Amino acid sequence: MALTKYNQKRNFNVSPEPEGKKEKTKQSRFVIQRHHASRLHYDFRLEMDGVLKSWAVPKGPSLNPRDKRLAMMVEDHPVDYISFEGFIPEGNYGAGHVMIWDKGAFLPVNAQHQIITEKEAIAALEKGEFKFELKGKKLNGEFVLVRLKKAEENSWLLIKHRDQFATDLEYNSEDEVSATMKQKGEKFKQASAKSNESTKK
Repeated sequence: MALTKYNQKRNFNVSPEPEGKKEKTKQSRFVIQRHHASRLHYDFRLEMDGVLKSWAVPKGPSLNPRDKRLAMMVEDHPVDYISFEGFIPEGNYGAGHVMIWDKGAFLPVNAQHQIITEKEAIAALEKGEFKFELKGKKLNGEFVLVRLKKAEENSWLLIKHRDQFATDLEYNSEDEVSATMKQKGEKFKQASAKSNESTKK
């Protein structure tokens, strides 16, 4: 999906989100943003092909291989979004808190667990099955994104592979949200409210 769709959905005179264009880098980073909009969900983003390939994960990621988390692919986001935190004002697309839940690097891999090129990674993604290794603060080890064949084209599953980082215990992403992160979200909201009031005067 092109960044045109991302830009069309947003009013950058109001929203603090970054307006961006395709930006080729030599990095392979990922970010997971806790997005408390009309419904709480987690946005999972991978830096590929000059953009952030993005999925909305309603229940958040899991380190338990038995969990098959629904991940809805959304429009590509600009690379600058990788560091975005803030409050998107009411009346705007995706209004609510956005905070970084986890970030780090990722390595695209094949079925033999060997690192592959970005070109090969993009081809795997287009085919509907993309394996990768995450190196984050909360999430580590191999995962796979699998597109559902009998559902909408943008419906995927995010699944943890069984390795030394996997767990058989129940996993809830919200258990990893600190009080500090929740307080930061409220501060974003209050700062945005004050800004809106100043604009109205």
